[in-house]
Amino acid sequence: MVERNGNLSINSENIFPIIKKWMYSDHDIFVRELISNGCDAITKLKKLDMMGEYQIPEDHKFQIQVIADPEKKTLKFIDNGLGMDADEVEEYINQIAFSGATDFLAKYKDKTNEDQIIGHFGLGFYSAFMVAEEVHIDTLSYKKDAQPVHWECDGGTEFSMKEGTRTEVGTEITLFLNEDCYEFSNEYRVREIIEKYCSFMPIEIFLSKEGAEQEYETIEENELLETDTITETIQVEAKTEEKENEDGTKEIVEVSPAKKQYKIHKRPRPLNDIHPLWAKHPNECTEEEYKEFYRNVFRDYKEPLFWIHLNMDYPFNLKGILYFPKINTKYDSIEGMIKLYNNQVFIADNIKEVIPEFLMLLKGVIDCPDLPLNVSRSALQNDGFVKKIADYITKKVADKLSGMCKTERESYEKYWDDISPFIKFGCLKDDKFCEKITDYILFKNLDGKYFALPDALKVNDEAEKEATADADSDQKENTENNTETEDTAAEVVDTDGSPVEEEPEKRTIFYVTDEVQQGQYIQMFKEQGLDAFILNHDIDTPFIQQLESKNEKIKFQRIDADLTEEFKEETNEEEMKNLVDSLTEIFRKALKNEKLDVKVEKLKNTDVSSMVTLSEENRRMQDMMRMYNMYGMDQSMFGGSETLVLNANHELVKYILENRDSEYVPMICEQLYDLAMISHQPLQPEAMSKFIKRSNEIMMLLAKQ
Repeated sequence: MVERNGNLSINSENIFPIIKKWMYSDHDIFVRELISNGCDAITKLKKLDMMGEYQIPEDHKFQIQVIADPEKKTLKFIDNGLGMDADEVEEYINQIAFSGATDFLAKYKDKTNEDQIIGHFGLGFYSAFMVAEEVHIDTLSYKKDAQPVHWECDGGTEFSMKEGTRTEVGTEITLFLNEDCYEFSNEYRVREIIEKYCSFMPIEIFLSKEGAEQEYETIEENELLETDTITETIQVEAKTEEKENEDGTKEIVEVSPAKKQYKIHKRPRPLNDIHPLWAKHPNECTEEEYKEFYRNVFRDYKEPLFWIHLNMDYPFNLKGILYFPKINTKYDSIEGMIKLYNNQVFIADNIKEVIPEFLMLLKGVIDCPDLPLNVSRSALQNDGFVKKIADYITKKVADKLSGMCKTERESYEKYWDDISPFIKFGCLKDDKFCEKITDYILFKNLDGKYFALPDALKVNDEAEKEATADADSDQKENTENNTETEDTAAEVVDTDGSPVEEEPEKRTIFYVTDEVQQGQYIQMFKEQGLDAFILNHDIDTPFIQQLESKNEKIKFQRIDADLTEEFKEETNEEEMKNLVDSLTEIFRKALKNEKLDVKVEKLKNTDVSSMVTLSEENRRMQDMMRMYNMYGMDQSMFGGSETLVLNANHELVKYILENRDSEYVPMICEQLYDLAMISHQPLQPEAMSKFIKRSNEIMMLLAKQ
């Protein structure tokens, strides 16, 4: 072989310092790149063997060795792939950005495909110079009569190349680390990086420490392999124990027979799984394998609720597993992780171009060899193809959920409370997903039963029909007594004489956000045969607003937003006006609040003395302000606040009206107001202190009587 010296051929001016400093965002990624190159070299040799252009020796075990040397501050990457001769080193190493993978695929395009070929740009090798001040290559090509090559470069544009000493086919790359990168000569640090980037690469990866003391392990005789180095044979005596027979006699019985064990050199174990679960067909995977994979990859020992196995070959190649984890009750504490792989090589977590935002709440892996990666293989190039992948993943998730609701309703209901925040978030973020899944959104009622949206609209039908029937009866009676009015109340027309279309009648869906706090209202609902749904998650407010915007006939209303006619007795308008005027004056004076909004009703439930209502619109506005931390703003600009509702049928309210000048009336008014507020929302600390003190005073007055 002729020795050579020369300058590296760089296709773009000043590209080398860019490669060294800025091409990769994380310096530890050089481990991934060099191991990927080794995987490619082995994969190519396997393909050549399949095509009859090379014969792999019997019992040949393909592997990649990574050797850390903390003493010499070096790191080695050794593969037993196809290696290189001098011309190939000249072509693939000395010419930066000439990809050996691209050249190989072009040469054998009619005989093989690019599955499992990782490299594309020919730049991965040079990531070594981000951490090394000098790099050596020792390589021997698979070609007959090939001579070994030794190549050196100190990080500049100059290199030296001469005949080497390697005797085995393959390549050894030695990195002489920079002073500020000595950490990468520590085997534990390297193990951490390999487990991060290379856990599922298709070739076994072994890590060792140069000069480490020999480690040993003890195995059973039936576990012994021909390749094991035995250092000691251990004779294990039989184990016995005393056993009492049915007749009371005792005897010594053998529990475990005598056996041999062998102390051997500890077997090297690969750091990666070359056959990841997602690469298998779903029919080949067991439930326990799915759960074990989840535990190992995500270190989450709470079992996932269920999973979706993605397996697609056309129009693009995509495999993966998406897990629905058991999530916390608060939306802002949900944290998912989708790991993106390219030919079993880790690319990044949660790449938003591929993974729709709402799916980021899940945990899983996606492997797509067709991804259009950028030159550093750490992000995606802008490509319409990527959106197709994202759309496909969204569709598969929607299909899985809708299918479960149809065919596995019991399981779907069991998971619903855990997965509902994820699904609702998906509806808010993705219109197509929302369209597919809307009819499979479940609502849990006060009795813990689940209803899909179409059924939820029918929950209060009977009560509404009764109320409508009563209203129709009253209307008929009024009509009979006012025939003249009926004649004049003709069809409503526009100024041009055309009929005016009436707005569609809205169907009200009542809901509860806190079963304890709103217990009084729930009791009243149940007494009237009405039902409501439990919507107690942070995401429910924006979600129901979206449902209303997409369904004009639907209106959501919290049960304490107002009192429906079902709760009230018929009243005399003039009588009620007098009651309102009197009680408003009394309560405003007692509470020292001239803006207090008071409403008086005759409720069927005489046990209820006072309540507080807040219109649905104002509540949602307050929720929005709270969400965006707008407490500094004047809430009055968004309309009135709570309304105090007093029950004219309750004895305390009657007492106040009949004894308005009593010294106890102010105390009773304050107590009724606070009781109403407590059933509406928690009292502020100062108000709660006053309420407790006042309650004690009232009990003392009762005790003295």
